[in-house]
Amino acid sequence: METLSLIDILRSRAVTEPDRLALRFLQDGEIESASLTYQSLDQKARAIAAQLQSLGLEGERVLLLYAPGLEFVSAFFGCLYAGVVAVPAYPPRRDRFLDRLLSMIADAQPKIILTTTSTLSELERRFAADPQVLSWLTTDTIALELAQQWQKPAIANDTLAFLQYTSGSTAVPKGVRVTHGNLLHNSEQIYRCFQHTPHSQGVIWLPPYHDMGLIGGVLQPIYGGFPVTLMSPVAFLQKPIRWLSAISQFQATTSGGPNFAYELCMSKITPEQRLNLDLSSWEVAFNGAEPIRSETLERFAQAFAPCGFRRSAFYPCYGMAEGTLIVSGGEKTSAPIVCEVETKAIEQNQVVCGKSANSKTLVGLGRAWLDQKIVIADPETLRECPSGRVGEIWVAGGSVALGYWNQPEASKQTFQAYLADTQAGPFLRTGDLGFFQDGELFISGRLKDLIIIRGHNHYPQDIELTVEQSHCALRIAGGAAFTVEVDGVERLAIAQEVERNYLRHLDVDEVVGAIRQAISEAHELQVYAVVLLKTGTIPKTASGKIQRHACRTGFLAETLEVVGNWQEPSPSLVDLQMLSVSAALLEQQRTVAEPASITAAQIQAWLVTRLSVQLQITTQEIDIQEAFAYYGLDSSAAIAITGELMDWLGCEVEPTLFWEYPNIEELACYLAQQLSELSSAAQICI
Repeated sequence: METLSLIDILRSRAVTEPDRLALRFLQDGEIESASLTYQSLDQKARAIAAQLQSLGLEGERVLLLYAPGLEFVSAFFGCLYAGVVAVPAYPPRRDRFLDRLLSMIADAQPKIILTTTSTLSELERRFAADPQVLSWLTTDTIALELAQQWQKPAIANDTLAFLQYTSGSTAVPKGVRVTHGNLLHNSEQIYRCFQHTPHSQGVIWLPPYHDMGLIGGVLQPIYGGFPVTLMSPVAFLQKPIRWLSAISQFQATTSGGPNFAYELCMSKITPEQRLNLDLSSWEVAFNGAEPIRSETLERFAQAFAPCGFRRSAFYPCYGMAEGTLIVSGGEKTSAPIVCEVETKAIEQNQVVCGKSANSKTLVGLGRAWLDQKIVIADPETLRECPSGRVGEIWVAGGSVALGYWNQPEASKQTFQAYLADTQAGPFLRTGDLGFFQDGELFISGRLKDLIIIRGHNHYPQDIELTVEQSHCALRIAGGAAFTVEVDGVERLAIAQEVERNYLRHLDVDEVVGAIRQAISEAHELQVYAVVLLKTGTIPKTASGKIQRHACRTGFLAETLEVVGNWQEPSPSLVDLQMLSVSAALLEQQRTVAEPASITAAQIQAWLVTRLSVQLQITTQEIDIQEAFAYYGLDSSAAIAITGELMDWLGCEVEPTLFWEYPNIEELACYLAQQLSELSSAAQICI
């Protein structure tokens, strides 16, 4: 009997519901620019697949480089239809992150790159000198008539479907080997968890190159037979109101994202904007990919209750690329479950429930579904933990991927764990610590040194390499990157040894500035704190490995041997008063600005004022000729500022401007020149 696959599901829908909407895309998060029915998606996928088959690429890897949109979806299904292994990747922005992409190419060894004509014109020159890149194929120019030549490939459950790269790591990229069987199994899990029906409606802003956006946002609607509205992550980050407006407009039943997305909505969406929202249709507001805060759930529910949002719509869940996507989830109709646990006990791997001055609130993440199995195992003894003990979360079942591409040792360590007492297995070792309470899974921390900020994974060794190369005063292999919780949000901290011959005349400001700028440029992260340490004092194991957890503990306890330090300032009362004036000035500027008459000096003043509010520093501390990266401005903050700048100027502003024009002076001159060349505000398009 032939194995069922996503190919069969889409083909069936194309026959039985040819004209039903499958996907629509909102240009800039507001205006519908493209849509696909089941029939048109199937036809485009078959045409692309036929072209790939004619090139003899069945079973080979193919890199996908697309801006967010429906062309990516067509290309991904084209790969599935052709029996080739898709490797989704984000096109590098201008001259940034090309090294990351090249490291992925070196690992996956794709035979060809798929993209669109417009994206190719931007990237072809930059790849021309690289011997790894063999050829390009623009899928938007493939004739639809080729669909007639498509031949269905032989697909089995263990046939490799695509490689999901787990991070932007420059050192050792990891491509998770996801099979066709994994996709079906996880899609059915999500369908059961979220209780989807053909009457469901999705709205997704998450990037389609990663598991939550691809599996949950694109493939799940196709699997479940309901339409989804897509927008780019940048459109959401620029103006979070676009996400909730789309839910309201299309009466979506399913949508969500990491915890920070809900926080962003609360901080950026005004009371006036909320008056126009109808969120009463929202049944599944999933929350995952980073630690979930109960305070976020409560505050969001209260803030948007007047819009019809119900707290019971929140759906905390747990997942990871190695498990295809979802690992656990609760009952759709139940409100989120929380548990108060003693902090000191949790640190000793003991679960002591009860509310006290020393307790913290954890949000439940449901249970396993279908044939999936979750066990809590002692990471040292490899035995299943008794009730009341914290251990590593292990997972087994049809959604667990095959392993990592071309990394047999890492695959064995992560995907082939067995319980020492019963020999049950194999299990996927998630690296997350947790426990069960009354059948509900809770995560208490991380065993592995993975940094998760705003839903994105960052390997600490990559950040540490960036730090040690940022200044000659810093010691090689003498640093640790870790996170600390600040006001309920995970923030990045750095502990780094200084070379002995620099200790006497150490310029702390210069070194810290170099570290912050390098991390901002290479990883688009904003640093919260840096501690520079005496040579040879950073905590290490007996074998010489950096102990990141011990560094974090020492940082919090202030027991590290510090020779210089910097921490994001907490404004004084005077500073707060000045920032209040800055915020008021911003509001005034918004209401009095006439785009056609705005000068470079006015734009400079606006940017200086806005950065002072963002960075919590006074306007006097901002140099208009200093690079944005010097101030440690991360990508999310930069994109959000372009959204506000767009509102003030009354025109479209490209989110990449902060990288193309690297300081306030250059950016202001460029914008003023563009404004002066246009005859009226209605025609502005930057």
